Amino acid sequence: MARGKQKEQAREKAQKLAESKKGGQSQLGARAAGLKINCPVCKNPASNYNVLKVHMEAKHPKDTVPPESSFSS
Repeated sequence: MARGKQKEQAREKAQKLAESKKGGQSQLGARAAGLKINCPVCKNPASNYNVLKVHMEAKHPKDTVPPESSFSS
């Protein structure tokens, strides 16, 4: 077990390491803001109309793709 100055140095080193690892920022808010269009069938979010169009053609081939003007808000 470390004593005296060694113990204090080890504590300071551990504290600096913990501070450097702390502060990871989540990008969930930015991701949610970027997904502005929802699929009218399954409510799956999409970033833009072209992505929604590809999704509708792949996942809902029997349904018609709504026009782009219906998503302008």
